[in-house]
Amino acid sequence: MADAIDGQEFWDERFATEDYVFGTQPNAFLVREAHRLEPGSRVLAVADGEGRNSVFLAKHGHKVVATDISERALEKADRLAAKSGVEIQFVQTDLASWAWPENAFDAVVAIFIQFSAPQVRERIFEDISKTLKPGGLLLLEGYRPEQLAFGTGGPPSAENMYTEAMLREAFGALEIELLEGYDAEISEGKGHPGMSALIDLIARRPS
Repeated sequence: MADAIDGQEFWDERFATEDYVFGTQPNAFLVREAHRLEPGSRVLAVADGEGRNSVFLAKHGHKVVATDISERALEKADRLAAKSGVEIQFVQTDLASWAWPENAFDAVVAIFIQFSAPQVRERIFEDISKTLKPGGLLLLEGYRPEQLAFGTGGPPSAENMYTEAMLREAFGALEIELLEGYDAEISEGKGHPGMSALIDLIARRPS
């Protein structure tokens, strides 16, 4: 059974506000690295919540599929997409039980998807690697354990956080192009405000 912070009820309640909890602007790491995507890529935005990153990708001409467990989040994402004049395929699903299509995407974007228990996370990481086409690119950003001291977002447990060693092992089948931990000030709505302990991974499935 999913943990409380990993279930639909938790996230529906979290997103039950007219405000966009994590804002409507795309994640800074994604904006910084989106140039790596080939024009017109088919992109999977994993657990994209209220749609800020999937809308950004669609506005730049990519064909986007965006998932989230929360019906309320996807309703808001759909409104944001309509307001932005883009089309996105939204899929409501629990990533732990989703039938991930294999060899299906030119890129996967996974921004702050750290609320699954470690055993579930391991399966999700394996599915991310498999859903990429040969040559496909993974853009992933998350929090390091030091985030607990900042308290500016993310899960309340160190076991949910990422380290360089853990990501290197989890995505050992991919070719790592960038793996970097650092601290930075971020401003992503009320959900992610202030100095944060971040880690970025860019990796490619071998052709």
